[in-house]
Amino acid sequence: MQTTITGTLNISAPVSFSTLHLSKFISVFRKKYPEIELNIQLNDRKVDVIEEGFDVALRIGQLQSSSLVAKKIAPVRLVLCASPEYLIHNGTPSHPRELNPKHFLHYSYSSYDKTDNLLLNTLKSISQNKHPTIISNNGELLMAAAIAGEGYLVQPTFIAGHALRKGDLQIFLEDYEPEPIALYAVYPHRKLLSSKVRVFIDELSEFFGEKPYWDEF
Repeated sequence: MQTTITGTLNISAPVSFSTLHLSKFISVFRKKYPEIELNIQLNDRKVDVIEEGFDVALRIGQLQSSSLVAKKIAPVRLVLCASPEYLIHNGTPSHPRELNPKHFLHYSYSSYDKTDNLLLNTLKSISQNKHPTIISNNGELLMAAAIAGEGYLVQPTFIAGHALRKGDLQIFLEDYEPEPIALYAVYPHRKLLSSKVRVFIDELSEFFGEKPYWDEF
């Protein structure tokens, strides 16, 4: 007999990813597990999972070593993009050194540490030494600025995919594209993983998977 899974699941998740994609998943998950209550807190900062009482946190990037267990959910492609109009008026660079520092739309939570990727290292130098004119901690705001022709930015495709599909943004310098990062579910190390956390992670992996739908552009 299948046991009904109940209880409150405390989740921390990134803002843009959650509003664009996690909300779709939650609807599917709730139909399968209606007895699980969800407490979802959105924040782009790195929360202390144990100290703040979360059962699981969703994180995007290259994870640092920690006492937490990490389960990879889906790959996340990072692309350099701008509006077609911007590229027409300013030219399409053929090398990262040709990027105009003043036109870089910088996501303030970006971490370009420990990378040998030329594009990311160039953007790191721009953000540290040449002061982009628009900096924000919200990727959707920066994407809107790029669509309006304000400049270029590195975006995960889970944010930019829709605009790329519509032609509002265009990828360039693909030869310098960094290796994909990933969406992870992280949770405290326990000998016995609770059923509510286990089914949440399993359903996440099945819903998004190795070929996430946001890359269909």
